[in-house]
Amino acid sequence: MPLLRRELAVSADPLELAAALAESPLGADAHVVYERNGSWLVALGTLAEVEATPHEVVVRVPDPDPESVPGAGPDEHRVAWTGSPLPAVSAALEGLRIPEWRAYGWAGFELAYVHAGMPELVGDARLLHLLLPRTEVRIDGGRAEVRSVSMRELEAAVRLLTHYQPVPRKSPEPLDVTGTDPGAYHSAVGSAIDDIRSRQLQKVILSRVVPIPHDVDLTGTYLAGRRANTPTRSFLLGLGDLRATGFSPEIVVSVDADRQVLTQPLAGTRALESDGLDEARRTDLLSDAKEIFEHAISVKVAYDEMLPLCAPDSVVVRGFMEVKERGTVQHLASAVTGRLAEHVGPWEAFAALFPAVTASGVPKPAAYRVIHRNEAHPRGLYSGAVITADHTGAIDAALVLRTVFRRGTRTWLQAGAGIVEQSTPEREFEETCEKLRSVAQHLVPAT
Repeated sequence: MPLLRRELAVSADPLELAAALAESPLGADAHVVYERNGSWLVALGTLAEVEATPHEVVVRVPDPDPESVPGAGPDEHRVAWTGSPLPAVSAALEGLRIPEWRAYGWAGFELAYVHAGMPELVGDARLLHLLLPRTEVRIDGGRAEVRSVSMRELEAAVRLLTHYQPVPRKSPEPLDVTGTDPGAYHSAVGSAIDDIRSRQLQKVILSRVVPIPHDVDLTGTYLAGRRANTPTRSFLLGLGDLRATGFSPEIVVSVDADRQVLTQPLAGTRALESDGLDEARRTDLLSDAKEIFEHAISVKVAYDEMLPLCAPDSVVVRGFMEVKERGTVQHLASAVTGRLAEHVGPWEAFAALFPAVTASGVPKPAAYRVIHRNEAHPRGLYSGAVITADHTGAIDAALVLRTVFRRGTRTWLQAGAGIVEQSTPEREFEETCEKLRSVAQHLVPAT
């Protein structure tokens, strides 16, 4: 299937162009915006999709536009998996025989239960959903590259890029994230601390949900929130019945075409409020024994997970315990890098490092049981990953935190805190509020 291409100069804000493309008719069926390292990738429409359920991998190729593939019809096939769905996902992507393909989508937190040999915790949760787009736009450095299987869709994208007009939107209306009853969260944290003191585990991240009681303009929230935040990745996603927009503070895993691999644990948190006290908070963060311990054990887990994946002597910790500013919070951050061994594929690296230790716990299997016992609902996309993967073997997976979620008529925020033996329920609840405000201050009501 040949890809049509067009390159052009663009003058409008790439954030606004990416959001407008996602909101256009081209993205009505499905869309993913993914920002990384100053580039914006936009996937529009469904050429093919790959989903992983608790029992099978499903590959769908919708009825394509007759303009691009005359006489073709819809196609679907299913492959049962054992152990992990990711080998079948990788084979399905390659088997589609789409030239220079790039896939976009998400992996849910419950995929971790599968890899830990805990299928009883999974339930009926969908584990992964990837899209191969009909039209794709990359915006970088004042230029855009458009690729499409349809001349009509390519020309529509070019028209939008060259004749962009801003859309009037409402102003953000902040949501009070302290209003929900903290009692249930305090109780869960107390229970987790008891588990840690009994040496069942060293650390666990427990989250709480804050419902949003009104309709939200997710595209408007993406625009407002991205301007106010400093994420390492950002995204705007609409796949199936799931909608989300978020400002990811860290990378779960990134593998480039040269097989260099990176993970980026962030653990240890203080507020960032531009009130003249942030430097004092930073100093306190860098000297707080609880926060340093929480960060150090997270980095150790990430390092240990990288060792079997990588060539000998290639795993290195860089920038240990630097402070990174992420919206309304500042974190202790480190980077763990290496080079994949010849026998290790990119999806194997993803499986080994997913989910982020900073959103699960230490050790991970014990943390999964504490999370499953103390949180009322499956996490799904929360603390999972938004993913891009392509034909070169590159994968980039952003940790899904600081995000607005919508499924059906339900819209919500979710945030967690890292609990160790020195934790207190009151401080961990306060930390969830600090993180939630990164998004809650920028919610744009739907028109």
